[in-house]
Amino acid sequence: MLDCCTGGSASCEGVVTHSSFEYRAYNRAMLIRSSFALLTLLTGLVFPQAGSQSEVDRVYPAAHELYLDIHSHPELSLHETQTAAKLASRLRSAGYEVTEHIGGTGIVALLKNGVGPTIMLRTELDALPVEEKTGLPYASKVRVKDASGADVPVMHACGHDLHMASLVATAEIMARSKDLWHGTLMLVGQPGEEGFAGAKAMVDDGLFSRFPKPDVAVALHVSNAEPAGIVSITPGIYNTNADSLRITIYGRGGHGSAPQTTIDPIVIAARTVLALQTIVSREVKPGEMAVVTVGSLHAGTRDNIIPDQAQMVMTVRTRDQDIRKQILAAIERIAKGEAAAGGAPREPLVERYYGTDAVYNDPALAERLRVVLAEALGKDKVILAPPIQPSEDFSYFVAQGIPGFYFSLGGADPQKFAQAKEGAPALPSNHSPLFTPDVEPALRTGIAAEVAVLRSLMKR
Repeated sequence: MLDCCTGGSASCEGVVTHSSFEYRAYNRAMLIRSSFALLTLLTGLVFPQAGSQSEVDRVYPAAHELYLDIHSHPELSLHETQTAAKLASRLRSAGYEVTEHIGGTGIVALLKNGVGPTIMLRTELDALPVEEKTGLPYASKVRVKDASGADVPVMHACGHDLHMASLVATAEIMARSKDLWHGTLMLVGQPGEEGFAGAKAMVDDGLFSRFPKPDVAVALHVSNAEPAGIVSITPGIYNTNADSLRITIYGRGGHGSAPQTTIDPIVIAARTVLALQTIVSREVKPGEMAVVTVGSLHAGTRDNIIPDQAQMVMTVRTRDQDIRKQILAAIERIAKGEAAAGGAPREPLVERYYGTDAVYNDPALAERLRVVLAEALGKDKVILAPPIQPSEDFSYFVAQGIPGFYFSLGGADPQKFAQAKEGAPALPSNHSPLFTPDVEPALRTGIAAEVAVLRSLMKR
């Protein structure tokens, strides 16, 4: 998902200060107006025809084949050239007008079917620098050079391969059933979701000026949080704000046998990591959602050399904007304080190099589509769920004034899910080298759900 970022842009780099960011609080008045703007669309909703069993059966073999292909040949964020080309080819064959290279490797596919709303369905294209350990016969064995030149494994450890297969199959069903809907269907293949860079890159490249601006944007995400066959909906705030920071601590290098002649940045970094953990436990009100995780710490080259700098990267997750600002200010304060206490020759460099706001589901839209999905899939297959902690940049589309509907797709093997509930080991989460969905029921449910949502929003 939803995150595990792999890069940023120069435009968002800079020393973190209390006033160095513009925090985009959701404009509640805008959301209220968006909800009213939806009334005309939503009051006309009737229960849709979901993708019928025969429709899904017809497209499933090709969708499964595409899933296996993409899973075996993953590509890192912003380098999804072959992945994008595969989707573009399939969508052209289905009758869509496809434009490639939007925001880098992004694609936009349009199918116009008379006067009506413009509805956007989005999928992600990118995979993660993770070595696959599922043991599947189609497991990825891909290794590439990342942006820093390091040799890294690549895996679809977040389910984007299933999202792409579902979108293409949904696109084919919609193209074959134009008598059931009207308007413009806009399919978006977004690069760089894992780096929180792709949505902004596409918008900056004219996604909503070169192409119709959608009336509603839709997306889904698979996980092992629920068994395959289930979809879950979260009205309002769906996940978290995310901020990724890089801290460079400066010291004075020297011989490992003579530490008294040096200022050791590794020791300062170690103290900093421990001190950062007190922010949530001692500075944030108990019960408020907040996470500070240092995910990487690098310094030095060998055992007998004290380096002259150390670097750590971290992620911060919040829901409240004031707590977000409080934590980012505390990180800078602690980093500077520990450096000063350690006698560092200069202040540390604290950079926020990428981030995204929480995804917001328009409540009126979410409730109406909950009813639609319950009718299409079965009442026992649709549940309400609390917000989750991962993050993702679908929020950037919503921030352009587009009401959004982002829902979750169960991916867990039902039997293993039940066993985990009874005390068996927990199922692998997204971003795990062991993550894999129960493909057939999850993919079939994803296709049926997407068709139901689109047909409802574009009902004749």
